Amino acid sequence: MLGLLLPLVLLANGLAAGVLVGTQLGGWPLLRGLPPDRYVQAHAFFATRYDPFMPVCFVLTFAGDLALVFTDEGPRRVAFGAAALLTVTAMVISVVKNVPVNKWLRTLDPDSLPADFARLDPRKHWGAWNRVRGTLAVLAFALNCAALGFLLSTRI
Repeated sequence: MLGLLLPLVLLANGLAAGVLVGTQLGGWPLLRGLPPDRYVQAHAFFATRYDPFMPVCFVLTFAGDLALVFTDEGPRRVAFGAAALLTVTAMVISVVKNVPVNKWLRTLDPDSLPADFARLDPRKHWGAWNRVRGTLAVLAFALNCAALGFLLSTRI
């Protein structure tokens, strides 16, 4: 089971963490600096690309780590459990904090924003929550890599 699940977990977790790091390094600085109409347009563009992809990566990571908790032992089991907890926390943040903003922004017409958009502008909060979930995904990936290191050290 370990030989099948661990590569899948590492792939899914690495992709999720990579997308979120990429967002922090490139996408978020761009979004933060755009005028409101262009921000709404660009955010909606990004959201339609990542929303179908990221949930799959998070679910595969969480389910794989959870399965590994129940099929493995020792320090690897602890690492998988902690990675699962970090991943599910990132998933909850996504569903509760980020996805609703993504959906709302897709409903707006960039050429006809609400008069009070300056007050409603979600960038500050969306960016902060995105940093949190990105950090959690990277920490989960580090734990999954550590579990692989424990595995390799017992086999060498």
